[in-house]
Amino acid sequence: MKHFLLIVLSFSMMTAQTNKTNKSQSPNIIYILADDLGYGDVKCFNPNGKIPTPNMDAMAANGIKFTDTHTSSAVCTPTRYGIITGRYNWRSTLKSGVLSGYSKSLITPERTTVAKMLKQQGYNTAYIGKWHMGWDWAMKNESTDQLDNLNKNAEVDFSKPIKNGPSTHGFDYSFGFCGSLDMAPYVYVENDQPTMVPTKTTVSVDEKGIWRKGLTSDDFVHATVLQDLTDKAVDYIGKKANDKAPFFLYFPLPAPHTPILPTTEFLGKSNTNMYGDFVMQVDDVVRQIREALKKQGISENTLVVFTSDNGCSPKADFEELAKVHHNPSYVFRGTKADIFEGGHRVPFIVEYPKMGLKNATSAQTICTTDFFATCADLVGYKIKDTEAEDSYSMLPLITGKKEAPIREYIIHHSIDGSFAIRKGDWKLNICPGSGGWSYPKLEDIKKEKLDLPSMQLYNLKEDIGETKNLIAQRPEIASELKAALKKIILDGRSTSGKNQKNEGMEDWKQIQSIIN
Repeated sequence: MKHFLLIVLSFSMMTAQTNKTNKSQSPNIIYILADDLGYGDVKCFNPNGKIPTPNMDAMAANGIKFTDTHTSSAVCTPTRYGIITGRYNWRSTLKSGVLSGYSKSLITPERTTVAKMLKQQGYNTAYIGKWHMGWDWAMKNESTDQLDNLNKNAEVDFSKPIKNGPSTHGFDYSFGFCGSLDMAPYVYVENDQPTMVPTKTTVSVDEKGIWRKGLTSDDFVHATVLQDLTDKAVDYIGKKANDKAPFFLYFPLPAPHTPILPTTEFLGKSNTNMYGDFVMQVDDVVRQIREALKKQGISENTLVVFTSDNGCSPKADFEELAKVHHNPSYVFRGTKADIFEGGHRVPFIVEYPKMGLKNATSAQTICTTDFFATCADLVGYKIKDTEAEDSYSMLPLITGKKEAPIREYIIHHSIDGSFAIRKGDWKLNICPGSGGWSYPKLEDIKKEKLDLPSMQLYNLKEDIGETKNLIAQRPEIASELKAALKKIILDGRSTSGKNQKNEGMEDWKQIQSIIN
C-alpha cells in the first residue's frame, strides 16, 4: 500500500511538472488592431503604395501575410465584437451601425470571450486602447436616445466605476476609452474606474467631422493618445515578460481613424497627406511593440497579429491621395462601411517566430472572427457549442501544416446591415448598391431613381473590382449562395455543432428577404 501511494504521488508530481512546463511554453499573444487602416496603406500588400511602412513589412518578412482577410463587418464596433467573441456581429443585438461612447455593453456577461477562455488556460489578460463595444457607465439619466446617439452626451457619474466592461469579459488589466477618438466622452478608464472626473469640454470641429463635442478629462490629450497607449502596452509587456504565466494583450489602436493627428515627428514624413503621416505613426507603434518583445527576450515565443478593423475611411481624403498615386483601398471597390471589398478586406499579418512560417503569403480566405478558434487550437482548448460559433482555426495556415481552405463560406456585413456571402471566387451582395458610404448609397438609389437589381453577383477571380454584375447570367449560383446564407443565419452558427439562437430576431428587418 505504501509503495502504491509513492507511485501515485510520484505520478502526480510528474503530471503537475508536465502541466507547468506546458503552461510556461505556451506562447504570449498580442493582437494589434489598427482603426480604419486600408489594405492599400501597407507597403507589403500594395507595392505601388506611397506610404512607407517598414515595420509592418518587417513583421510580414518574419511571418505570414494573408491577402484575402476580411473583417466581420465594414465598421468598427461589430468587427471588434467578432474578434473578441468569435461570433458574427449580426447575431448580437446590433444589426447595423456602431455604438456610441455612452452605449451599454454589446457583449452579454455570460458570453465566452477569447480573453475569458485564455484566462481559464492560465493566461494573464489585458486590454489597452479603444474598446468601442460598449460598457455600462454609472448613469444619472438612462435615456436611450442619449446612450446610443453619436452626437448626444449622456449624464454620467464619472466618480463611480463602470460595469459590464473589460473585467467582466475576461481581462485582468484594462486601460482605455469607450468609443472612438472622435466620440465623447474623452475619458480614460483603468480597471473599470475612470481615471479622472472630466472638467473640460472638447469643442466639435465640423469642417471634416473630425470630432464631436464632449466632456474631456485633464489626462486625455487627443494628440498624444496613440503614444500614451503604446507606452502603456510596452510597460505591460515589460512587467509580464518574466512571469511564469503567458500573457494575452489585446491592443486596439485609435488610429489612423479621425481625428487625424500625427505627432510632430511624423508630420510631412509620408509625402502624401496627414493621413499618410498618421499611418506611418501606426507603423512606428508596430516597431515599438516588436522592439519591446526583443528587449525582453520573448519575441520568439510570442504570436503577434496585426490587422485593421475595416477598410479606410473617406476621411483620409481619397482625392488628395490620388494626386500622389496612392489608393488606400488598393484595387478594391469601396471604402469603410461598404459591402464592397474595400469595406472589409484588410491587411493581416501574423508573426510567430517559434512555430510560424516566415516570409510567407497565404491567399486563403479568413475572417477576423477566426482569432478565437486559433487561440483555442494554440492552447488545446475544446470550444463548446455555445462559443465561437463562427470561428475557424488559422493555426494550420500559420504554421504551414495545412494549405487547404479552412472555411467554405464567409459572410460580409455593411454599416446599413446589408449582407454578402462568398464561396471561392463567387460573391453575392444582397443589396442593390454599396450598403454603405460609397456611390450608389441607398439615398442615391432613391433620389436618382436608379433601376438596379436587388442583388449583385461577382466573380472576384475575373473581376476583383466588382464592376460586372452577373446576377442575370448566373442565377443558379446566386440561388445557391442565398440558400447557404439563409442556413448560416438561421442555424445561429457557421461552424459545426448544435444550432444556436441569434439575438433580436423579432426586429431584424434586414433578413426578411433572405429567410422568407
